[in-house]
Amino acid sequence: MQTILKNLARLDPPAVFGISLGCVAVLGCIDYVTGHDYSFSIFYVFPVALVAWYVNATAGNAIALLSAIVWDVSNRLAGEQFSNPAIPYWNAATRFGFFIIIVTLLARLRQAFEHERALSRTDYLSGVLNSRAFYALVAAEIERQQRHQHPFSLAYIDLDNFKSVNDRFGHTTGDELLKTVAGTIAGNARATDAVARLGGDEFTILLIETDADAARLTMERMQALLLAVMRQQHWPVTFSIGIVTCLATPPSVDTLVQLADEQMYLVKRDGKNNIRLSTYTG
Repeated sequence: MQTILKNLARLDPPAVFGISLGCVAVLGCIDYVTGHDYSFSIFYVFPVALVAWYVNATAGNAIALLSAIVWDVSNRLAGEQFSNPAIPYWNAATRFGFFIIIVTLLARLRQAFEHERALSRTDYLSGVLNSRAFYALVAAEIERQQRHQHPFSLAYIDLDNFKSVNDRFGHTTGDELLKTVAGTIAGNARATDAVARLGGDEFTILLIETDADAARLTMERMQALLLAVMRQQHWPVTFSIGIVTCLATPPSVDTLVQLADEQMYLVKRDGKNNIRLSTYTG
């Protein structure tokens, strides 16, 4: 069952919707062939729930309505008789209402699930990825690099003089500064890149499909944008940045982060507010 659910999760919404339509059609045929003595209405819950969870509530409501209609029509064609002509409409409406309740509950449960999953991946203060989510993405990129041998880069950013901002203006201003930095980086990074706060005043960027020259140009532009924002806010903060470009597959995420961190500390040692880049070739 877990395998089936995992495979369904990989499908795009139109495919899931199509599978659900097929399930409704099959159930309608079964209802017709077996006659009205056997009720299969409970099994319509499967396609309804499938679409409600993997597509959205609107599509789930559509499948719910279709399921109620197909169930009613198949039973009529099978020759079911009613003492009152209003009964089949009442039965169909009752089943439709039941299906709508299923859709509503599952849609809200999925929304809550997605919200909690997003929170588990997001840094509570800055709104960018947290270290756990970032490490998972880097691990996936390392695996991809091993298969395709495409270069990628990791940039490690440390805020110079951040402690002086906290001491001078207070932690509230310090938190606002971190949010501003995170927003500036995330707002100017490519959609394919990943931005994270590893803790304190340290940020990282995973630059997908990016060689050394492109990584340096990207981070020079990013540093310039960050410095402009700091000057605008009158915050005495600069940025020391270490970059590692992988031309070969690194042994682990920790090794890669450590290499970028070492480049950043060399910048700190040599006077801060600069960029250093190294290339990992195995």
